[in-house]
Amino acid sequence: MMEGTRDEAASQMFGRSVFEILAPALADGCAARLGRLSFAQRKPIETPSYIAITSRGAVPHLTPDNVARHTSFNAAYMALEDFIERKQPPIYTAPRCHGSGRLQSFTATPSDRTIVLGARRCPPIVTPMGNGAKYVTLFTSTGFANVKVSQYAAAVHDLQPDIVIPLSDSFHTSTTPASRKLVKMVGRTEEWLDDFLRQLESEGHREEATSSVFAPLLPVELPLQWEYVRHLAEDVREKLSGLAVYNASLMPELKAYEPLASLPKLSFDLPKSPQDILRQIALGVDILALPFVNSASDAGVALTFSFPPTPTEAETPRPLGINMWSAEHRMAVTPLLKDCSCYACTNHHRAYVQHLLNAKEMLGWNLLQIHNHHVVEKFFEGVRGELQKGTQAFTDGCEGFAAAYVAELPQGTGDRPRARGYHYKSEAGQEKINKAAWVADFQDKILGEETAAVSL
Repeated sequence: MMEGTRDEAASQMFGRSVFEILAPALADGCAARLGRLSFAQRKPIETPSYIAITSRGAVPHLTPDNVARHTSFNAAYMALEDFIERKQPPIYTAPRCHGSGRLQSFTATPSDRTIVLGARRCPPIVTPMGNGAKYVTLFTSTGFANVKVSQYAAAVHDLQPDIVIPLSDSFHTSTTPASRKLVKMVGRTEEWLDDFLRQLESEGHREEATSSVFAPLLPVELPLQWEYVRHLAEDVREKLSGLAVYNASLMPELKAYEPLASLPKLSFDLPKSPQDILRQIALGVDILALPFVNSASDAGVALTFSFPPTPTEAETPRPLGINMWSAEHRMAVTPLLKDCSCYACTNHHRAYVQHLLNAKEMLGWNLLQIHNHHVVEKFFEGVRGELQKGTQAFTDGCEGFAAAYVAELPQGTGDRPRARGYHYKSEAGQEKINKAAWVADFQDKILGEETAAVSL
């Protein structure tokens, strides 16, 4: 837990979270560890854990009542660029509920869930232009917008998320910039962080400064940002509630900065598989952002992995999920996963889910999303259970998992839900993301029938 009166006072001013390390023997900053992140009026987050990724404030395919009723994840990530598409965004006029900020009430997020706010979506959409010296470029649903630190701090003050990730000069291209550019990006991020903290401490924001600040740590080699990390550890440590890490490989190098060891680490080094999750947890990551849960549901894939892996006579390595578009499920009246206790598995079977997907009924993706979040929640429960037994049990579990499952998630073979265009970069000559509702052959057939009818 945070120690010293100075840390406690700073926690009250700059955030309401308290992080407690439950396994001190493992808490050396670069090893798997157990912890608990607590917020006022929210369910505590037992770590290691994950945060759900939202789109425009909603977990894809799930309404808020289904989130409350059929899921148990404790935190969700939201992006400011999802809400500021207008000159006067309606979110800023939403009422504030008792114990919740505008962001929570506007999105109807269950009151016991923690909200993490960042500037960009997760994963972020590449923008054609980069950030400026004083602003970050956002990709809204109606075009591009520039947000300065003062504007971002004002948004945080109005929306009151539980956790906020300050602006960072992150990559805006698919290629890694040159070293000189990286150093400039780190310098901007440090300047923006200091300005953001000053804004939160200002007279206008101090009384309602309830958001916990997780400082961004860029995906840049440590020698290029060692001065910035030193600044976090020595100059602003008492104002921080955690770190947002964009490259988990930097975790072992943070061991040299002892003041940062007790901070929770939130990883945006996005895992592509459960094996990647275990690798990051082994490096000391406490909470992970997992976009692949949404991607799997979109693809019509039902996740089937567990930790530690359950004994089975089936051939190994086993798949991490099943493709619900496959013809073998057409008449299968078995649950998505044997012995699974989620709503989808206890009330429906594979044949029905496949029928829904083929009929393009949104309930199909809704059931898959409920199931997939349940599988991931149980996966993290298993990780925490093994860590309670000790590091060797966790290590053995990781080795057993690697041997029991293939290394990549399966790909769905059917049509995905219609994509929203603003989630993708627009390029000249780019093929359409969604299939046309009318195809040429069908149009010709209809026109031919109409012509014949007129001639008769």
